[in-house]
Amino acid sequence: MKRTIAIHPFLFALFPILFLFAYNIGQVSFSEILLPSAIVLGFTTVALFILWLILKRDIKKSAILVSAFLILFFSYGRIYNLIQDWQIGSFMIGRYRYLMIVWVILFITGVYYTIRTRKDLHNFTNILNVIAICLVIISLVNIGIYEFKTRGAVVNNPDKKYNEISTSKDNAVYPDIYYIILDGYASSNTLNEVFGYDNHEFIDYLSDKGFYIADKSRSNYTITFLSLASSLNMEYINYLSDKLGKESDDRRVPYQMIKNNMVMNFLKSKGYKFINFSSGWGPTDDNQYADLNITFSGLDEFQTELVQTSMLDAFANKYFLRDSAREKVLNAFSKLAEIYKIKGKKFIFAHIICPHPPYLFNANGGIVEGAKIDIGDNWKRKEYYVNQLIFINKKVKVMVDEILSKSEVPPIIILQADHGSASTFLSSGLEYDKKIGLTENMLRERMGIFNAYYLPSGGDNILYDSITPVNTFRFIFNYYFKTNYNLLDDKIYFSNDKYPYNFIDVTDLSIGRS
Repeated sequence: MKRTIAIHPFLFALFPILFLFAYNIGQVSFSEILLPSAIVLGFTTVALFILWLILKRDIKKSAILVSAFLILFFSYGRIYNLIQDWQIGSFMIGRYRYLMIVWVILFITGVYYTIRTRKDLHNFTNILNVIAICLVIISLVNIGIYEFKTRGAVVNNPDKKYNEISTSKDNAVYPDIYYIILDGYASSNTLNEVFGYDNHEFIDYLSDKGFYIADKSRSNYTITFLSLASSLNMEYINYLSDKLGKESDDRRVPYQMIKNNMVMNFLKSKGYKFINFSSGWGPTDDNQYADLNITFSGLDEFQTELVQTSMLDAFANKYFLRDSAREKVLNAFSKLAEIYKIKGKKFIFAHIICPHPPYLFNANGGIVEGAKIDIGDNWKRKEYYVNQLIFINKKVKVMVDEILSKSEVPPIIILQADHGSASTFLSSGLEYDKKIGLTENMLRERMGIFNAYYLPSGGDNILYDSITPVNTFRFIFNYYFKTNYNLLDDKIYFSNDKYPYNFIDVTDLSIGRS
C-alpha cells in the first residue's frame, strides 16, 4: 500500500500569512505573524482531526477537503477586490453575496466528489504537497532575498546621541506632556480651499483655552513614519537615503526610531514615565520602551489586512473590523482624559488615526454606512473626511476640558498632524506613488497641517506660526528644561510610498498660501 504524508493543509494554511508578510516585510516585524500563524495552524489541525474521524480515518480525503476550504477561504477577499466593480449591463455582479454563492457551490461540489470518489488519491495528494511546498518556498526565498539586501541597515540608536546631551535626573516640578498626533488633520487653509469647510469654531475654542495655533505650519515629511521619526528625534532624517538607499522601501529603521526616540529618552532622564497609546498601526501600536502601554482590543494592521484577504471580509469589514477601529479611537480619547490620575511626571504619546481614512464616524459619531475599512481612494470622499473631522473636534474638546481642569500642574499639550490630506492627488487622476506631476496645490494640501500648542508659563509667547514638527521638542526642551538646542530651518521634503527615501526639497514650492 502506498503511504502518503499529507502536509499540504498546513502549508496552504501558512502560505497566505507568509505571502502577506513577504509583500509587506519592510513594514511588519516577524512577531506580528506568530499569532495568526498559530491560529490557522490550530484550526487546520482540529479540522483535519475531525474530518479524519468522520471519514473513517481517511487522511488523504480529509486533507484534500481541509486544503480546499483554506484555498477558498483565503482567496475570497483577493478575488472580490478584482471583481467588485464588474457589472453586466446594469447588473452589478461584483458583490459579496454572489461571490459567496459561487464559493459555497465550489466547496460543496468538491466535498461531494472527494467523498464519493473511489480513486486512489495518492498522486493527487503528492501534487498538492508539491504545489504547497513551492508556494511556501517562493515566499521564504523572497523574505530571504529581502533580508540579504537589507542586512547592512543598522537601526538608529538614539541613546548614544542622547548621552551626549544629558544623563542626570532631577526632582523639579515639570508639567505632564501630551503629544497627540491627529493623523491626516489638514490645515485650516486646506479645509477652506479644498474641502470648503470653515474650521474657525474649533480653532476659536482652542485659542480661548490658551492654545497657540501655528496656522502656517507644515509637515517636514509626506508620510507618517517619516514624519514621526523626525519629530520624535528632533532631527531631519534625510541621511536614511544614504543608509538605506533611495530605491529602498524598508521601514524598519524609522519604525525603530519612532519606538526608541530622543524625546522619550530625554524625558526619562528627567524622571518622566513614558506612556504609549496603542494605535493599531505598526510602530505606534505597542512600544517595548514604554513604562506603560495603553492597549485596546482589536486587530493590528497586519491582522486586519489578513482578514480582508479572506472570506471573513464579507462581514468582518462591515461589523467586526469597523467596530474594532471605532472603539480604538473612542477609547483613546476617553483614556487620554483620565491619564492625569497616574501620579508623577508623564510623557504621553498618542497616535490617533483620525480624521485620516477609513471613515468610521459621521459628524455626530454615528456609523458611516457604505464606508470600507481601507484607505484606497477614500481621500476623495470629501464629505466623509469633513464629517469625521467635525466629530474628532468634538472629542478633542471634551478631552482638553478634562485634562486642563483635572491636572494639578498645568500640562503641555501638543495637538499635531503628521501630514495633511491628499484629495487633490487622487482627484487629479494621479497615483500617489508616482514621481511625476506634482503641483503646488497638491503639495500645499499634503504638507499643510493642523498644529496647536498649549504651553503654560509663557511658552506660547515666543512660538512662531510657521514652526514645523522637527522643532517642536527643540523649542519645548529649551524653554522648560533649559537646554540649548538650535532651532533648525523649517524645511519640507516630499517623497512617496514606493520610494520613501528619495527626498525632494519642496520647501519653496509648498509655501503658497498655507
